Amino acid sequence: MAENVEIKARCASLARLRETALVSGAVAAGVLEQVDRYFEIDGHRRVKVRSFADGGAELIEYDRPEIDGVRLSHYRVTPVGDGFGPFVGREPLLVVRKRRELLLLDNVRVHLDQVDDLGSFLELEAVVDEEHDEARCRRQVDELLAAFGLGENDLIRASYSDLLAK
Repeated sequence: MAENVEIKARCASLARLRETALVSGAVAAGVLEQVDRYFEIDGHRRVKVRSFADGGAELIEYDRPEIDGVRLSHYRVTPVGDGFGPFVGREPLLVVRKRRELLLLDNVRVHLDQVDDLGSFLELEAVVDEEHDEARCRRQVDELLAAFGLGENDLIRASYSDLLAK
């Protein structure tokens, strides 16, 4: 499975975050309309099928602790041609709809999300790879959090689906 170091934070102004990310060297990489459908497997694990406005979809399996604000996530992304793959005909546990603005800074994906029924959020995902070990990714995330004026107390320890379920 691939790994990244990630955070999520509620935010009041996506415009301010966008400006800060661009000043920090991030490059705008587009806007995505996404629908995430969460399914339970093995009686306890959840996966999501992410659909895009262009008709594409992918199955996302992930494992991450929801106890830390800055956390290591293990994930696997698999394209699914028909939009739901093995979940055709199954009712999802939850559906999350969002508009995601994507900015890229080296190996860090900056997500500026507008999530239906929840509001505005920042997500950072620093991808662990041959050039960026976990420690370096954590430093990158810490530096960006400082640039955004965010600290540990601003971070959310839950997925969008968990927030919607509450």
